[in-house]
Amino acid sequence: MAYEGATHEQEHQMEHLLALLYPEDEQAIVSYYGLFDEPRLSLEEIARKRGETQEQTMAVIDKCIRKLAVTPEWQMINPKQV
Repeated sequence: MAYEGATHEQEHQMEHLLALLYPEDEQAIVSYYGLFDEPRLSLEEIARKRGETQEQTMAVIDKCIRKLAVTPEWQMINPKQV
């Protein structure tokens, strides 16, 4: 499951959203948050796999999340409550 309480449709939309990223960045986010039944890895483990420092990896994850948060795809998953 993509995240706790997600519907099948939301999970599919999340997969589509993450596909907008470079594959290595997508994998970093999936691993960091433990999405789609993947084991959650520590920042240290992800950074080691990427050949980066933890700070560099966290900066990439933050940048990707900010990038995704402004997409129409994200709005379909998480519509603003009025």
